[in-house]
Amino acid sequence: MSIDEILMDTEEKMEKTEQHVVQEFSGVRTGKASPSLVENVMIEAYGSNMRLKELASISAPESRMLLVTPFDQSNLKAIEKGIQSAGLGLNPAVQGRFLRIVLPDLSTERRQEFVKLCKRQSEEGRVAIRAERRQAIEALKKTKGTAGVSEDNIKDAETEIQKLTDRFIGKIDAHLSQKEKEIMTV
Repeated sequence: MSIDEILMDTEEKMEKTEQHVVQEFSGVRTGKASPSLVENVMIEAYGSNMRLKELASISAPESRMLLVTPFDQSNLKAIEKGIQSAGLGLNPAVQGRFLRIVLPDLSTERRQEFVKLCKRQSEEGRVAIRAERRQAIEALKKTKGTAGVSEDNIKDAETEIQKLTDRFIGKIDAHLSQKEKEIMTV
């Protein structure tokens, strides 16, 4: 693997890590209803675990309400049970052919719990970014003996990898502060 390939691969992996952190943040509740809050809840249906978004359509008709309409009505009770046991503090109410989920007001303590959860998720992202940096530097050291690769080339590439690491950790921190602001806004 050439130095350029290592740098491109590392940047791509760091980008995926950032996207994963943003995806994790979308599942953390803020003051308003969002389908992403429940779309990844695992539901036991058809003999296996499936994501809610694979079993039902999810909409937010009001700012504090979600409507879940199963594609197959026989999964209604399984979806209700899955949402209740997901640990989100939500109680869906079956109303005919769909589930209505009214989001309760968030207390200050609950908001702080969500902020802690987001901080933990962002720290996991930063750790993953640093692990990518470590792997890239190890890959660079393996190129040392190959043709056309000098000690200076490796040092320059290590500097570039550190810049990438700093940039992506900064992006994760920016996403965290934005999500923190969303959660704490009443």
